[in-house]
Amino acid sequence: MKKTILTFFLLFSFGLFAQQSDSLSKKSNFIISPEVLLGITAEANSYFPDHGLQSQAIVSFGWEHDNNPQEWAHRLKGPRTGISIGYTDFGNTENLGSAISVLPFIEFNAFKSKKLTIQVGTGASYFTKKYDPITNPNNEAVTTDFTWSFKLFSHYSVFSTNKIDWRAGIGYSHHSNGHTRLPNQGFNSFLIGVSADIKNNSKPTFYSEENKPIFLDNRYSYFAIRTGLGVQTLGKAFNDKKGVYAFSGEYGRVYNNTYKVGVGMYYRFYRHYYDYMTNNESLVQDGREFDSFKENPTWSASNLGVFVTGEVLLNHFGINLQIGFNIHKPAYNIDWRINQGWDVVPRVIPENSAIVLGEFDTKFKLKKHISSRLGLKYYIIGTRKSPQHNFFIGANLNANLGQADYTELSFGYVHSFSFKKEKPLSTK
Repeated sequence: MKKTILTFFLLFSFGLFAQQSDSLSKKSNFIISPEVLLGITAEANSYFPDHGLQSQAIVSFGWEHDNNPQEWAHRLKGPRTGISIGYTDFGNTENLGSAISVLPFIEFNAFKSKKLTIQVGTGASYFTKKYDPITNPNNEAVTTDFTWSFKLFSHYSVFSTNKIDWRAGIGYSHHSNGHTRLPNQGFNSFLIGVSADIKNNSKPTFYSEENKPIFLDNRYSYFAIRTGLGVQTLGKAFNDKKGVYAFSGEYGRVYNNTYKVGVGMYYRFYRHYYDYMTNNESLVQDGREFDSFKENPTWSASNLGVFVTGEVLLNHFGINLQIGFNIHKPAYNIDWRINQGWDVVPRVIPENSAIVLGEFDTKFKLKKHISSRLGLKYYIIGTRKSPQHNFFIGANLNANLGQADYTELSFGYVHSFSFKKEKPLSTK
């Protein structure tokens, strides 16, 4: 699954380049940006290995879309898109190792200024060292070879020439495996650095008065259905990967072929929860706290919820964020009891034992009821054509209020309704 997701991110990144071939002029700015970063890696757990400063070396390849004639580039005020390939040393090669990361990214101008930008990237990383209960027990940050990676950075242009733009940067990076194996504390780092944007000499022409196109404000409604296959693990004593099967439907609107907003419902079935009940594990045995779950294990292992979703459309590609509310997710109670008590809760939990289980506090209520979802999509037909019928594939990380729940690959269908054009967009 992780290798498939890494392949998806690579295709996503190179696709961002490929889709420009029919729309960018020869004066488009292709940029190569070497970057060096230093920072602090937060301790992931008690007795975390001693380590020095984190250091990163990154090379980014990207397009500046100032003169991209596609509507999304104009609506987003000429962002930069591309791919970053980086090497990270976490300050202790023996226990923490290093990581090689591949992250597609998008970078926006902040406060209408080209000097200050915000960059968001989501991708995958390969780690050279990971947790091992015998040889590396104190590194609970990473348990798998491949992880999700996320970065949020701000860059400021300090000095510019015709060919190089020197920038200072500050930001945050995160690595975790999406709850596919435990422990999964993840790496969280805060970094500062410098970079050099090496570009051609062409000047943006898209926003000049003589070349600036006129787009009509537009909107249309859509309906979408999606099915997904995810993987997760239940706990340290149940650390094998099992499936999460998801289906959802949503309805919403697309504005100016760029901004997509919708509402919907989802259904999910967790195989780990179902097997815990049908195998008559400790907490569902007769007379125990959750024995009633066995009366209908399929329903008890199900999750039903509603959500709001937002997406930025980049023709063939989409960046999606979803916030949901779980109406029904009873088996999460078992999940919480097992994972929020002792560091390692054993598989067999005797009655009236001294084993400490998770308490149903306010934190539990928030995580049980609030879900989130972040991911990338690839649309078979470019959304700039506003096709009536379209299909997409996606890679997503699903979470319980920010805490990883499962990693998912999805496939979906979108039906678009009548297209409505309004007044011309002002060119002043």
